[in-house]
Amino acid sequence: MGKRKSGAKLRALGSNLTKKQKKHLRDFGEEHPFHDEVLGKAEPAQIVELTDSSEQSDTESDVESGIEQVTAYQHLCSTLKNVGEDEDSVSDNGSESEFEEVEEDQDKDDEEKDGSEVDDENDQEEKADVFSKEEKESSTAGKELSKEEMVQDDIENANDLEADFTDVKDEAKFCLENNFIGDGSEDESDDSSEDPFKQHMNTELEDDDVKTVTEVKSTMQSKWNTLGQLVWSSHLPKYTLTKELSVECVKNLHLHKPLETTWPKINGQLLSIEDQLNQQEFFTPLQQGLFNIINGYKDLYYPERTAIRNGEEVRRAYCLHVINHVLKANSQVLNNNAKCRDQKAEVDDDLRDQGLTRPKVLIVVPFRESALRVVQTLIGLLDVKDKLEVSNKKRFKDEYGSRPEDRPPNLKRPEDYEAIFAGNIDDHFRIGVAILRRSMRLYAPFYSSDIIIASPLGLRTIIKTEGDKTRDFDFLSSIEVLIIDQADLYLMQNWEHIVHLLNHLNQQPHEPHGVDFSRVRMWSLNNWSKYYRQTLIFSALQDPQINAIYSKHCFNYRGQVAVSNVPRTGSICHVVVQLPHVFQRLDVANFTGLPDARFEFFIKKILPQYREAVMSHTLIYVPIYFDYVRLRNYFNHEEMNFSHICEYSKKSTINRARYNFLKGEKPFLLFTERFHFYKRYTIKGIRHLIFYELPTYPHFYSDICNMLKAENRGDEATWTCTVLYSKYDAQKLSRVVGAERAAQMIQSKKSVHLFITGEES
Repeated sequence: MGKRKSGAKLRALGSNLTKKQKKHLRDFGEEHPFHDEVLGKAEPAQIVELTDSSEQSDTESDVESGIEQVTAYQHLCSTLKNVGEDEDSVSDNGSESEFEEVEEDQDKDDEEKDGSEVDDENDQEEKADVFSKEEKESSTAGKELSKEEMVQDDIENANDLEADFTDVKDEAKFCLENNFIGDGSEDESDDSSEDPFKQHMNTELEDDDVKTVTEVKSTMQSKWNTLGQLVWSSHLPKYTLTKELSVECVKNLHLHKPLETTWPKINGQLLSIEDQLNQQEFFTPLQQGLFNIINGYKDLYYPERTAIRNGEEVRRAYCLHVINHVLKANSQVLNNNAKCRDQKAEVDDDLRDQGLTRPKVLIVVPFRESALRVVQTLIGLLDVKDKLEVSNKKRFKDEYGSRPEDRPPNLKRPEDYEAIFAGNIDDHFRIGVAILRRSMRLYAPFYSSDIIIASPLGLRTIIKTEGDKTRDFDFLSSIEVLIIDQADLYLMQNWEHIVHLLNHLNQQPHEPHGVDFSRVRMWSLNNWSKYYRQTLIFSALQDPQINAIYSKHCFNYRGQVAVSNVPRTGSICHVVVQLPHVFQRLDVANFTGLPDARFEFFIKKILPQYREAVMSHTLIYVPIYFDYVRLRNYFNHEEMNFSHICEYSKKSTINRARYNFLKGEKPFLLFTERFHFYKRYTIKGIRHLIFYELPTYPHFYSDICNMLKAENRGDEATWTCTVLYSKYDAQKLSRVVGAERAAQMIQSKKSVHLFITGEES
């Protein structure tokens, strides 16, 4: 094997390398052996015997004699060139799939031997060292290439990656500009002036209205039988309250005609037998209240959407609104296409019916399983008499579906866990959906899509950050309906992705993307799209971060509606063990100083009480990862004997920490909320609990407290539970102890409150 090139020679070689060679150079820090330069060596003389029947001419012999003698190595490589390239491609795919494997979540025996755990951990650390070494080598060699080539490669790689999410076939068939109403398709749009779609989209705001929208809004409250307590917010006086409708007929909802047939069919299984017998009832009570607000194009914040109880009802309600909006918008465009073709005259302002880009609806969901159910609902709403043509349907089922063998065997988890993590739980995806006539196109390019269904991570990897030349967010410029479903789960993923997405919505695009500006609505050209965008947020609970995006990123001129029902009872009622709960309030001047105040309060007043030997087996529940890191560093600095478990911990580390905590070898265990959310392990050996902060999910409080009964050794009288809270934790506190008690605890002059649960002896 010849000597490999390095250093300055790479600069000269960079311009001659192929894309495959550059990729190998970046990944491994050296050229593939196939491209090695072989040192010249004296070759042995070869004797070639020519047959008498040779028909080679003198000219051919002269040409062959001028060719440089080929070495045996080069001859061998030339015969294996194609095979080598195929093997490289297979190995590349294999390495990618290796990193995409999901570690199975199996709850092993608590008392596993430390020896095997340490070996597993060492093996994983050695692998990590090898990978880090290869990354360093690749980064060093990659610097040798010019910046222009690196940027070009990044763009090419980004295009290759995007090909995994899109399909460029049937582009002309689903192009709105090239299609018209006619040719066997009927105009099924609603011409009524009372149609909420037309009332919302055709309203032209004045400059004074826009100034009013940006100012302080007025609020008022009302109570509905279906949704409960509602808080209405509006900037413009004429868009305030909406009356609650009683049992409605479908015709009064101004649905697109095909939906009048398909909606009762797909929603019938959610209705009770009594409702099914009533021909006028096509909605559950919850759907009736939600759709009444959604169909009026107001922003909605519904914080009572749970995966177990009403998740499917909510999904079908907003899918009905989405498909109704898209069908009406596309019908309007197709109608105006025919008018422009027939008139062949100057453009009329009445024909302005589009945004700066085609995508109209953005649905943000956490997992591929959620996207699968959304698409299945959309297909059911469009499929009239089984005549709907869906492209790439098989590919979609393969990539977004799941198989029974993918789930770890003998995995027993709570009911809410089973509902949330059912099916394919991959959180990196995005898919465009185009709808035209009786056809649906999955994996459509974003700029040819009507609906985009994506996860926060899937959108973040295409929006990227400022300065990245491959970033793209122009497709978000004309979003008219934004749906954030299961918003509480993003608190357990990465909430920054949601904020980053909202900051890039309804911005002016950097390129025209083939738009006909004569057909673009004036309010879109004026950069007022955010005032027309409807935002629907569905969550399982109220949280300050979710409340912040509702109050700071919802500018709909038609106003906002938030469901605000007060919890009467708290999750503390579900604690079955006899346990004293001591709630200690810490006083802080402002919210920004809360993390520091909580930390100082904990290390000075709480932790000293638990340093005695009698207070061992103490679990410290920490909801926020940054607080966990801060406590872990403090414990290390103080040389305290403790274990710690977080969502990033290795399997061997988790097993060893649980074992040491159970046996009392480690008196303290730091435990993060996100680890409990994703794993739901039962921690045995707990005798004392400290909630560094109240849990995000109220049932986590009772889950952790009930873990004390897992290891019953007859010392129940010594069990304790301490909870830290402040006035800024009012929502979390009300979900744990109830709204009435929470108000008393926050306003009380006493800073310590005691609750006792379980049967008294």
